[in-house]
Amino acid sequence: MTTVEKHHAAPESAAPHALPDPGESVPRLALPTVGIYFAALTAFVVSTIGYINGWSPAWVTIPVNAAVTFVMFTVVHDASHYSISSTRWVNGLFGRLAWLLVGPVVAFPSFGYIHIQHHRHSNDDEQDPDTFASHGKWWQLPFRWPAVEYFYLRYYLPRARSRPVAEVAETLVMLTLSLTGLIVAIVTGHFWTLAVVFLIPQRIGVTILAWWFDWLPHHGLEDTQRSNRYRATRNRVGAEWLFTPVLLSQNYHLVHHLHPSVPFYRYLRTWRRNEEAYLERNAAIGTVFGQQLNPDEYREWKELNGRLAKLLPVRMPTRSSSTHAVLHRIPVASVDPITADSTLVTFAVPEELQDAFRFEPGQHVTVRTDLGGQNVRRNYSICAPATRAQLRIAVKHIPGGAFSTFVANDLKAGDVLELMTPTGRFGTPLNPLNRKHYVGLVAGSGITPVLSIIATTLEVETESRFTLIYGNRTWESTMFRAELDRLESRYADRLEILHVLSNESLHIPELRGRIDRDKLSTWLADRLRPADVDEWFLCGPLEMISNLRDVLVEHDVAPEHIHVELFFGYADAPTTQQSYDTATVTFTLSGKQETFDLTPGDSILEGALQRRSDAPYACMGGACGTCRAKLVEGKVEMDHNFALGRSELDAGYILTCQSHPTTPFVSVDYDA
Repeated sequence: MTTVEKHHAAPESAAPHALPDPGESVPRLALPTVGIYFAALTAFVVSTIGYINGWSPAWVTIPVNAAVTFVMFTVVHDASHYSISSTRWVNGLFGRLAWLLVGPVVAFPSFGYIHIQHHRHSNDDEQDPDTFASHGKWWQLPFRWPAVEYFYLRYYLPRARSRPVAEVAETLVMLTLSLTGLIVAIVTGHFWTLAVVFLIPQRIGVTILAWWFDWLPHHGLEDTQRSNRYRATRNRVGAEWLFTPVLLSQNYHLVHHLHPSVPFYRYLRTWRRNEEAYLERNAAIGTVFGQQLNPDEYREWKELNGRLAKLLPVRMPTRSSSTHAVLHRIPVASVDPITADSTLVTFAVPEELQDAFRFEPGQHVTVRTDLGGQNVRRNYSICAPATRAQLRIAVKHIPGGAFSTFVANDLKAGDVLELMTPTGRFGTPLNPLNRKHYVGLVAGSGITPVLSIIATTLEVETESRFTLIYGNRTWESTMFRAELDRLESRYADRLEILHVLSNESLHIPELRGRIDRDKLSTWLADRLRPADVDEWFLCGPLEMISNLRDVLVEHDVAPEHIHVELFFGYADAPTTQQSYDTATVTFTLSGKQETFDLTPGDSILEGALQRRSDAPYACMGGACGTCRAKLVEGKVEMDHNFALGRSELDAGYILTCQSHPTTPFVSVDYDA
């Protein structure tokens, strides 16, 4: 492992206030959004039945159903960002149901993909699917707004090969059903009824949506989401007693682009929490009458309105309070399948141990249990955001693997396992004022530590962005696919995920196969230019990671910016055996000192374990860093080192599982 930590100071151009968490997490169930859905559905059913039975004239049904299309889009919009509920399937359900009354020519998941691209590439004429509504000659735009499905299909179809087969199939089914329904209505003589209750209202609704949700927030702004995310869209202030309910809070559209997972009814509250931080970044603000305000002008306007802003503190992850890895008995909270061959294990850490089990993104825990009378230890990365009080690991099923088979077949909630407190140095120091571009190159279960790094980094560093290139065999075998979708939706403009699939014949050619030297060389010449990337995270099989690291170094990426995590080091002894003399070793662990004579050829850890069974270790291959200790006196040689970076080596740290004394006396400190 070649993990190097290096602290980077915030750039001088950074604003003096970090942008804190918006303070609005996704609710268990967004009742206002659900209420809008059922109210709009009721209005649609009543007005439609009324027209069909002659109780309601067309001039009443058309505006009512047009309003239904308009407000139903807010349900769809929040569902596409997983903002209706923290339970994933609830968003999919409400999104699909509401979408039937908005734009059923394409499927809801396809709309979700298109909308995320809008967030990622706002105002980019080549990449933003919504610029048709806000960029162009003024007299052309009103004719484009009613044709939104045409522009979306024109954007989506050339990219369909890169999308999951189920998503494309659902869109084809929706398109077929829409055309079939239209033909049936014409043939049976019910076209005018269909036009009054749906076709005409839907055209009116989507026209207003294109105007209010795209043109009003985005027109006239030159910055893209990538060049300046605070000026790629705008807020419109004033007359909020009217425009906030009428626009369903989209007058605070900038808040939505900065925090996509915040439900619509919390935009204004989020803006007020972070107002000064937004203004320091020269956020785009206009009045309801179209006057553009700079931050000073807005402050004057706000003072006239008697409003005061406040700034919330930033939540930063903290390390474990343990000085070294210590075993504790921890109950299992839940055991849930992720894919057909991987399982998510969540632990219920007791309150008195929560400080000891705090972690930084990229760290791991060692799990110990007895299986068939044998002491089994395995090392697993923590795959949860470090800002949350949750400890969970993902176990990939290995044929014949003792622990992974036990997890797959026998482990259940309420069981107790022994866990070591978190260790590892895969992540990099976070700074709320950082403005960095991170890249992750991972394969299979290598996603586990990188998932934690992505979620934590994007929450803490609100100006940083992340590109993840993730290799798997198929869509179905992709671990944490749903969670990655949620993250990409929440951080739409700052997170881009490219799925490389080796066993999907219809996948886009550029992303078909494995992540290898040739693919990385191609990306380095185009989308991942080394000069534009600050930190690289590599996690996966040893051969793949070694090759990718070599390619990065060949392209002049500084080794200290390449962070490598391996789940396994070398289990075998080194090919060239060196004879070592007898040495006296002293080690300090949990404040107690032990001294012993080490058998020549044994590692320091092997000798320590004969005196103290609680000496920390996991992989025994130099990959995990659990056995890390500080060399206080003497000299050692290490067989392998995949866990310590140059700064740690310079500070005197060693891996005791790989270290052999080369001086008569050696002293190490596990507590340092």
